[in-house]
Amino acid sequence: LLQPAVSVGNVGQLAVDLVISTLDMTKVGYFYTDCLVPMVGNNPYATAEENSVELSINAEVYSLPSKKLVVLQIRSPFIKNKYRPFCQTLLSWVKSSKCARVVLLSSSHAYQRDDEQLLGTPLRYLLTPDLEKAVGGLMQELNWKEMEKVAAYPGINDTEKVLHIPGGGITKLLFTESCSKEIQMAVILKFCSEGDNIPDAFAVVNYVNEWLQLIKSEVNTSSQWKIPSSWRLLFGNGLPPALF
Repeated sequence: LLQPAVSVGNVGQLAVDLVISTLDMTKVGYFYTDCLVPMVGNNPYATAEENSVELSINAEVYSLPSKKLVVLQIRSPFIKNKYRPFCQTLLSWVKSSKCARVVLLSSSHAYQRDDEQLLGTPLRYLLTPDLEKAVGGLMQELNWKEMEKVAAYPGINDTEKVLHIPGGGITKLLFTESCSKEIQMAVILKFCSEGDNIPDAFAVVNYVNEWLQLIKSEVNTSSQWKIPSSWRLLFGNGLPPALF
């Protein structure tokens, strides 16, 4: 299961858009919940006038059996105080659906990094203990950087470290709950700021592709992903014409 967290810059959602559009995934259902702001709109992945009038809602499920891949796309923010009920419902569904692994795409405020997090790539990962046993060695081979823990009380007590993902929305809660429920989950996130987050989405989806091999990698890593038709309306002239 691949899904986004509603986080800073909506990076996870944009990255999931690229996966659904590029792999031409089939919509197989809806994830009904009262934890998200209700919304409805046109088909964000329309390829012709005939399918442009199809409706989309706030949480939908897409499938690609050939790659054993299911994607949950979330398109609206959470209702106040509904984070925990959503996490409980989602993880219950993950278990009942027998999803082997969950990959959560997220982001975190770049301006709240500590000194250690300023070094190297702005991309980070987290693995639950159960998934660490299975793929921890592969992450080392890929030279990925694990998300650092930060001081719980900076300047007062720097020895006590905690996981801190500012701007990450449900990321930390979902991860810690997955740890306790023995669910295999990976979090892949990028430090970023609000603005034009298209480059961040490409960075995250290319990072994911290094591991999951969703598509064949090319030298020009941006052009290998198919831009959804809805991005033209969302970003206007912010995208280079070559991307369409």
